[in-house]
Amino acid sequence: MEGFGVLNWTILIVYLIGNLIMGWVLSRKVESAEDYYIGRKTIPWWAIGLSVLATYVSAMSFLGGPAWSYGSGLGVMMIQINYPLVVFLVITFFLPFFYNSGVASIYEYQERRFGKKARAVMSLIFMATQTLSSAAVLYATALVLSFITGVDVNVAIVVITVIALVYTLMGGISAVIWTDVVQAVILVIGAVVIFYFLLDRLPQSLVSTLEDLKAQGKLNILDFSFDPTVEATVWSGVIAMVLYHTTVYGANQMVVQRALAAKNIGDAKKSFLLMGFAAFFIYFLFLLLGVLFYSYYDGRAFENSNTIVLQFAADCALPGLVGVITAAVIAASLSSMDSALNSLATVTSLDFYEKYFKKGAPTSHYLKASRWFTVGWAILIILPAMLFAQTEGSVLQLLTKVGSYFVGAKLSMYALGFFSRHTSERGLLIGVVAGFVAVWIAATQTDIAWPWYCAIAAIVNVPISIGASLLLDGRQSELSPYTIKGQKQMYRDHGLAAKEDGWYRIPGKVDPISWLLVVFFFATMVFLYLLTVFI
Repeated sequence: MEGFGVLNWTILIVYLIGNLIMGWVLSRKVESAEDYYIGRKTIPWWAIGLSVLATYVSAMSFLGGPAWSYGSGLGVMMIQINYPLVVFLVITFFLPFFYNSGVASIYEYQERRFGKKARAVMSLIFMATQTLSSAAVLYATALVLSFITGVDVNVAIVVITVIALVYTLMGGISAVIWTDVVQAVILVIGAVVIFYFLLDRLPQSLVSTLEDLKAQGKLNILDFSFDPTVEATVWSGVIAMVLYHTTVYGANQMVVQRALAAKNIGDAKKSFLLMGFAAFFIYFLFLLLGVLFYSYYDGRAFENSNTIVLQFAADCALPGLVGVITAAVIAASLSSMDSALNSLATVTSLDFYEKYFKKGAPTSHYLKASRWFTVGWAILIILPAMLFAQTEGSVLQLLTKVGSYFVGAKLSMYALGFFSRHTSERGLLIGVVAGFVAVWIAATQTDIAWPWYCAIAAIVNVPISIGASLLLDGRQSELSPYTIKGQKQMYRDHGLAAKEDGWYRIPGKVDPISWLLVVFFFATMVFLYLLTVFI
C-alpha cells in the first residue's frame, strides 16, 4: 500500500508515544519484584477485565478473524461460541485456587498439589506455547507495518518487539493492564468504524447481502454433524473447544496473572465475567466482517488474506482511517505482546531462577532479574515470528491449531489436581506423556479435526494418570487440601468464611451471577439459529 500520509503517521506515532509515556509514569510505582508481577492490588476490576479481553482479542482476531471467515464462512463462529461456559468454569474452579493462594505464578499450584516436577513440566509447557502464540501475534502486527509502509516484515517484527518491550520493562503488570485498557478501546473503535464503512459501501442492503451469502453457503453456522473430521461444528464448539478455551483462560499464566492483581476475589471474578459476556459480540463482529468482505470483494483471492481489513481501509480513502485501523491492529497486538513478556518473565523468575539458582536474594535483585528475563524472551520470540511470516493463511486459525497440541496436557494436570484424590506426581507425568503421544497419533495418522485434540489428550491422560498412580503409589489415605473436596473440608474444619463480600472463596461453589453466563450462552445459540432460519 502506498501513500500512508502525514495524518495517518501522526495518529500512529501519537498512539505509540502515548504507550511509552504511560509505561514511564507507571514505572515509578514499581519498587519490587512483586510490583512487577502483580502490582499493588489497587487496579479496578473493569480495567483488568478489559486487559483480559484485549489480550486474546488481539491482532490475530482483528486480522485473522475476517481472514478465517472470508475463506470458511460464518460457521467458524462455533469455535468462539463457548466463552460464557468457559468463564463459568474458570471463575468457579480455577480462580479461587490461584487467588486465595497469594502466589504470583499459578504453576505453584502444581507443586503444592503434586510436586516440583509437575510444576516444572507445566511451566515449560506454558513457555513453549506462549512463545509460539506471541510469535504469531508479533507476525500479525509486523504484517500491518509492512503492508502500510513497505518495510520488510522481518524489520517490522524487530521494531514492534522493541516498542512492546520498552514500556513493559518500565511499568510491569500495571503498565500491561492500563495500556491494554487504551488498546481495547481503540480496538473496538477500529472494528466498529470498519463495519460502518463496509455497510455503507455494500452494493446491496445488509439483508440482501446476507441472503446471497446464505445461498453461497457462507452462513451455515449450526452444523450438528458428529463427524470429528469437520473443524467447526456445534459439538466441536460446545464440547471440544470448551475444554480448549477453559485451559487457555484458566490455566494460563498470562491471563490469570491479571486476576491476581485484583483487590479481592470478587474483583478477580468480575474481570473474567466481563470477558464472558463481551467476547461473543466482538468475535461475531470480526467474523461477520469476513463474510461481508467476501461479498464486497466478490470472493476474490488475496495474496495474504490477513490483509483484507487493511486493504478495505485503504480502498475507502477516508483521511485518517488507515491510521486509526493501523493503530487498532497494533494496539491489539501490543496488548498481547506486553502480557506475554511480563508473564514469561514472571514464570522464569519464580519457577526456575528463584527456586533453583538464586534463593533468598533481596526483592530488588529479582526485579532486576525479571527485567532481564523480559529482554531475553523478547529476543527469543522474534525467531518463530519470522517463521510465521512464511504462511499466508489465517494467523488466528494457525495459532489455535498450534495451541491445540498442548492444552490437553494442561487441562488434565489441573482437572486431576482438582478432582482426583489418588493421582500422584509420577502417575501424572506418565499420563502427560501418553496424552502427547495420543495427540501426535491423531494429528499425523487420522483426519480428526484439531479442535478435538484437547479432548483426545484428556481422555487418554486422565485414566492413564490415575491407573499409573494407583499402580506405582497406591491409594492415597489423606485428602490433599488442594483438591476441591480438600478445600471444602479445610474451610469447614478451620471455620473459614465461605464468602468475601458476597463472592465464594471456595473452589467449586457457583456464584449466583455465574448462572447468567449459562443463560447467555443459550441465548447466543438461539440468536445464531434464528439468524440462519430467517435470512
